[in-house]
Amino acid sequence: MSRVPIALQLYTVSQDVEKDLAGTLRKVAGIGYAGVEFAGFGQWKASELKSLLADLNLLPAGAHVAIDRLEKGLDSIIEFSVELGNQYIVCPWIPPDRRKDKSDWLAIGRLFNSIGERCRRSGLSFCYHNHSFEFQKFEDEYGLDILFGATDPESVKFEPDTYWIKHAGLDPADYIRRYAKRCPLIHLKDMAADEKRSFAEIGRGILDWPAIFEAAEAAGAEWYIVEQDTCPGPPIESARVSFESLRKWGKV
Repeated sequence: MSRVPIALQLYTVSQDVEKDLAGTLRKVAGIGYAGVEFAGFGQWKASELKSLLADLNLLPAGAHVAIDRLEKGLDSIIEFSVELGNQYIVCPWIPPDRRKDKSDWLAIGRLFNSIGERCRRSGLSFCYHNHSFEFQKFEDEYGLDILFGATDPESVKFEPDTYWIKHAGLDPADYIRRYAKRCPLIHLKDMAADEKRSFAEIGRGILDWPAIFEAAEAAGAEWYIVEQDTCPGPPIESARVSFESLRKWGKV
């Protein structure tokens, strides 16, 4: 099996991106990442970003887009992604007032089916990225499972976040296997062995990476995407540490 390419979710280095996107991308490419997942595009045009990525030999691995923008401006998001060459549009979060009960999750499922179908018609894929709130139970079923049970597997894919599945007390590898063939993007995020369950660089935490990699690759993962919500020092250095762990394990 060929290696799954490694990208960095730019939320990891968001403050650097705000100051100097081009310079930050140059550092990300210098570490060895094959791509980046966007957490916003700022004031950049798609053509400008496409040229910048090409100059740095980086690929777009996805883009996180807030649910309100998906509802109100999906056509422009699709147009931007097509021009950029970005295959994956990802909803990263559902506000608390929209997930209070099972009927809310079913309503989100209907919305996601509509969004996903519109993405498919343009040759794109739509995914949902989890935190741990999705593992609250409603009528003995997790919100996440209600959502995916109510959506078309061809229209709504899954971007499992390994840290947040572990944070919910579940096994990331098991959840990836549960939704095999719906997981083109895998968020690699480690958890420190402290009481706060802090975010950690890949390889410096407690997650079972061999099991996660085995499950992800059996599920047909197309990108591994490193993300670290908060870092103990300069975020670009945390991104480097995580990448070097992946290199050491033969994932690069």
